[in-house]
Amino acid sequence: MTISGEIPIGNSSEQGLEETAQIARDLIRIDTTNWGAGRSKGETDAAAYVSERLTELGLSPRTYESEPGRTSVVARVSGRDSSKPALVVHGHLDVVPADPADWTFDPFAGEIRDGLLWGRGAVDMKNMDAMILTALGDILRAGEAPERDLVIAFFADEEDGGLLGSHFMVDRHPEVFEGATEAISEVGGYSVDIAGKRAYLLQTGEKSLVWIRLIARGRAAHGSRLVRDNAVTKLAEAVVAIGNHEWPIRLTDTTTQLVDELAALLGVDPVALGPDEVVLRSGTASGFIQATLRTTSNPTLLKAGYKHNVVPERAEALVDIRTLAGEEDVALARVRELLDDDIEIEIVHRDIGLETSFSGPLVDAMTGALLSHDPEASVLPYLLSGGTDNKALSRLGITGYGFAPLKLPADTDFPAMFHGVDERVPLDSLVFGRAALRDLLATY
Repeated sequence: MTISGEIPIGNSSEQGLEETAQIARDLIRIDTTNWGAGRSKGETDAAAYVSERLTELGLSPRTYESEPGRTSVVARVSGRDSSKPALVVHGHLDVVPADPADWTFDPFAGEIRDGLLWGRGAVDMKNMDAMILTALGDILRAGEAPERDLVIAFFADEEDGGLLGSHFMVDRHPEVFEGATEAISEVGGYSVDIAGKRAYLLQTGEKSLVWIRLIARGRAAHGSRLVRDNAVTKLAEAVVAIGNHEWPIRLTDTTTQLVDELAALLGVDPVALGPDEVVLRSGTASGFIQATLRTTSNPTLLKAGYKHNVVPERAEALVDIRTLAGEEDVALARVRELLDDDIEIEIVHRDIGLETSFSGPLVDAMTGALLSHDPEASVLPYLLSGGTDNKALSRLGITGYGFAPLKLPADTDFPAMFHGVDERVPLDSLVFGRAALRDLLATY
């Protein structure tokens, strides 16, 4: 199979790769960069690839295009007991941009080096896309069926809030999720090393998302003049105020339980040490966890001017705010207090936070799937500092979890791989994930 006449796909014998690694590599080689603001590439090609894989398994996938080139794929799999509520198993096909000049290897080449698969999407989240396809294939090719009906979905546009992917599907095609009450997707079920002990972080919630634009206005003038009404200066002061603001710690049920569990593994007193210090002592795991103890507000993009000797009349900045569920308005009010009155705030995109308890049959099944392959480990709940397409599905009453199982080397800084340079995943971890995910889908 060839996508767009350019990229040869599907040679499973190349380098003797295990099937999950081969599919993930193929998907990495399809450049699905999503720059935001409606600009992307490659999602339709990736959708064609996963559609063909699903068809080879005897399924009848359907593609849905929200706009030209913005394609999602959904297939339904009949289970042994269709009276049980269906489970949505979903991934996304798009990735954030990557500059090849910054990487050790071309981010869209899918290099295999030193037992690792390198490339944009290796962890976010073409690895999980591949695990979904191979775990499902293991069940169906054996002539078996999952325990319950599955809705297998690969969405477009997740990296820009999902408006042209999961939200489009929920708004325009909710019928494809009929009967589903739970979902699993990315950024959970991966292992971390806590003081020499392996633990898996199972995602049971995620923070809210509020993307804002700051607009400062001033007087256009020659760059050599004394200009006190300078839009760039005003914007810079606003960006510093937001970027340097120390948001207070506030624990939820999930983070309270997680801090206690981490403290037990570390052998420290969580009350005496405090949540921040407990999390910092957890090592690489802190990369995601620390941000879940509070609201965060990170300036991410600046735009102003058009020539060195011209003072512009307008300057803009984008700020990524993540709050705990239900605290969006409080955070926006605080941001307003931090800024001068003449700084305008425009909401670019806003989405809800989620949190559910670390209990119930699906949590038990995910925990069991991990421990059956790694019985000496612990499984802990955690809140994701980012967001997933589970936000959109929640509008249909579907409770989402993060379960992309990976058993990782102790020294792996997994959180740093998300949207980072030299994204990579161990091949052995993909094999582990395929087996754990297969067990879950076959038995839950």
